[in-house]
Amino acid sequence: MYRHVAREARRYDTGCGREGRAVISIKRYLDLDESQLSRVRPPATEELAASMLEAYRAALGAMGNCGLRACPPLGPGLQNSLMRLAECLAKTATPPLVKQTEGQVEQQLQEWGEHTAEYFQQRTGDVKEILMTLVHAAESVAERDKRYTAQFGEFTKRLQALVNLEDLPQIRAAIVRGAKELKTCVDKMEQDGRESVAALRTQVSTYQTKLEEAEQRASRDALTGLDNRQGVEIKLQRRIDATRPFCVVMLDLNGFKKVNDTHGHEAGDDLLKQFSTELRSASRATDEVGRWGGDEFIVILDGNIAEAQSHVERMQKWVFGSYTLNLGAEGPKVEMTAAIGLVQWQSEETLRQVLARADALMYKQKAEMHKQQGSTTGARVN
Repeated sequence: MYRHVAREARRYDTGCGREGRAVISIKRYLDLDESQLSRVRPPATEELAASMLEAYRAALGAMGNCGLRACPPLGPGLQNSLMRLAECLAKTATPPLVKQTEGQVEQQLQEWGEHTAEYFQQRTGDVKEILMTLVHAAESVAERDKRYTAQFGEFTKRLQALVNLEDLPQIRAAIVRGAKELKTCVDKMEQDGRESVAALRTQVSTYQTKLEEAEQRASRDALTGLDNRQGVEIKLQRRIDATRPFCVVMLDLNGFKKVNDTHGHEAGDDLLKQFSTELRSASRATDEVGRWGGDEFIVILDGNIAEAQSHVERMQKWVFGSYTLNLGAEGPKVEMTAAIGLVQWQSEETLRQVLARADALMYKQKAEMHKQQGSTTGARVN
């Protein structure tokens, strides 16, 4: 290692000025011990900042992968959110952006943690109920079998007692009586079996319904009641599998962070719920509306790009505008607009690809709107 550093030092020594110390890569610089540090010049501040930023982006990717492994049903949402944040840092990494990213990462992790805890709690409760049902069913069958075993034991004793009898009419009457009792017992066992099977079927159907409801809860955003990322992706994949023409609209609310900073997160939550209600009301019954995460929303529109563009224009007219925050008798009013990315699904395009196109257009418009504050929000079409 020392000889390698020495070679690097000699190679870069020319042109290093009176310091006479070489510049090497940050990775190799971090590997040096104290005796070797004096032979090289420390990396520039810009190099250190770039390296730290790259490590931060890698950490975001690692967190997303861990979330995916920890909870596969909810992990993709966290992973996609963190990947988008990492991509933003790759474009323009300014101190305000890094600070903003820090808050967004904290929010994403908190929301994912809450949803994951709720998801596993629901699953645990469902499994416990099913296991208790099976336990009760097994106990019921065992008790029934024990009762019938005792009855069959009595029949066996009676038959054994007939061996010592010599009166044939008495033997015949005992056999007939025993046969009737045995038939009654068998019939009762059959009836109990049918009732047990019917009861189990009812219980299975009930718990199947509960499991389906649990799956629906896992696909719902707890705050707004809209589909969450998982729910939207499921319905989006169904359209892709059916090769039905559809469009994706991605929306990123403008100025939402300012609402949280000025009026608090309770006001922000209220605004998200109001916006969700208006967005759902302005959509058709066949449209899928979801909260993509944070202050981002998504709408899936059946049909071609021209129909979708017309719908987006109506959405801008009826959904965007003034909202009154429910903070007392005279809540403050805020004006809500959004950056929009609108794309039509292309044949053979995957779920990730169509979402990436819509997301890229949305962020492109977001950047343009930052340059032109106060301009009318419009939808980019691709």
